[in-house]
Amino acid sequence: MLVVTGAAGFIGSCLVHELNKIGITDIIIVDQFESGDKWKNLRTAKFKDFIPTSKFLESSALSSAEFIYHLGACSSTTELDMDFLWQNNVLYSQKIFRAAALKKIPLLYASSGATYGNGDQGYSDDHKKIDQLIPLNPYGWSKQVFDQWVLKQKKAPPFYAGVKFFNVYGPNEGHKGEMRSLVNKAYYQIKDTHKVRLFKSHKKEYQDGEQLRDFIYVKDVVAILIEFYKKKLPQNKSGLYNLGTGKAHTFKELVLAVYQAMKVEPSIIYFDMPENIRNQYQYYTEAKIDKITKLFPKFKFTSLDKAVFDYVSNHLLRKDGHY
Repeated sequence: MLVVTGAAGFIGSCLVHELNKIGITDIIIVDQFESGDKWKNLRTAKFKDFIPTSKFLESSALSSAEFIYHLGACSSTTELDMDFLWQNNVLYSQKIFRAAALKKIPLLYASSGATYGNGDQGYSDDHKKIDQLIPLNPYGWSKQVFDQWVLKQKKAPPFYAGVKFFNVYGPNEGHKGEMRSLVNKAYYQIKDTHKVRLFKSHKKEYQDGEQLRDFIYVKDVVAILIEFYKKKLPQNKSGLYNLGTGKAHTFKELVLAVYQAMKVEPSIIYFDMPENIRNQYQYYTEAKIDKITKLFPKFKFTSLDKAVFDYVSNHLLRKDGHY
């Protein structure tokens, strides 16, 4: 039996759907639906049972779990309540890690590329460099604190991986509001007005729209997450792993790919970035992916154009953004 926390969220729900595609339905999903539309992410999924987040650690699921995907945490890079982030992203994750160690269950948890801050220290997932990182926002720091704590633990699960997600986009992200990817936002802007709004650059070394990100399609992400489970990796392979494509693209490139997929003539408007996020804005991210490439040498990432086309044509146009 597999456990997926955050199973109704973006990456978690896509993972459940892909597990279903390979015949795995013996899944315990852990989340809290609240009053939004997250439930729609799971309405066609197959699973064994649902456990509310607050009840998971007290449940019997831990006694029979074969592998835990801990993807349930606050993922908002604009969340400013550090007490909330500490409870959800640090303390709760520590409890799950300790439980997995005690029960000897392999564990994969969500870290983030936000731990790298402005990138001055590079984007290497080498454990020796982790303490040098300076995140730009509370969310990134909460993930950094947990990564540092994990690396210090003497009692650990038989295998664990802290996966540093970079800029993930794809189906089932609609409930995220302002935290949706630019692909999702651009699609609806083009649909409504034929125009897309992008931040101006406030650094002279970058032209407007030329800010760079390592964008990765969620279907590639969950394919690799499943490989972690299938490969039955030993304890000496435990650690932190970047999960991006290893190739940065500009926001302009991404938006033009959306226009192409929608067969609409491009029209981009640049506007000033809000003052309150200028000091924590990343102008460039690109994952160093040597470690994960060594683990899964045969894996090929989907090209930006093909991934955006698949997301737009097979999900946004046909299924209102769902899987």
